[in-house]
Amino acid sequence: MALRGVRGGVLAAVVAAAVCSGTAQAAPASLPSYAQWQSDVKQVIDPAIPWLQDHLDEGGQKPAIVLDIDNTALETGYHPGKPNKPVLAVAQWAGDHGVSVLFATARSAGSASETTDQLTSAGYAVDGLCTKESGDSSQGATKQRCRQEYTDDGYVILENIGNHDHDLAGGNYLKGYQLPDYDGQLS
Repeated sequence: MALRGVRGGVLAAVVAAAVCSGTAQAAPASLPSYAQWQSDVKQVIDPAIPWLQDHLDEGGQKPAIVLDIDNTALETGYHPGKPNKPVLAVAQWAGDHGVSVLFATARSAGSASETTDQLTSAGYAVDGLCTKESGDSSQGATKQRCRQEYTDDGYVILENIGNHDHDLAGGNYLKGYQLPDYDGQLS
């Protein structure tokens, strides 16, 4: 949260300097309303359960889905700690049908216990949690390493759900769903 304040303060300073120099540029658009975000999420995620139903047999002995956490599984930008209900519905359906629910996050390993508690409190079954390691060069590298580790453990990742390009970069999954991030504003 403090970082957001810093960013906002830096942005305000940049805008003020631009105005003073006569080169003012438009500030980034604000996030859409919660209702609009949920509508946009639902539009992207609605095909996830039907696709899983049609491809469940491709998962072998260890079918799985992988979820990003912030602004994917949890409503971090709108209601911190609350589940993103359309994504939770996919995760619950998956769990009810023998599909493991795995998480890949750029959160640090030191927050793993707290993160797991937050996810379970929000209603998620946590069959695996993979976090950022000190050697990871980027968030995308973390997510790809996590998916590789899951597949090395025998999981077949049927679906991968995130809200940034780096959540889906790389591979090791059959179907990806990218939720809106509004040009990086919802990080």
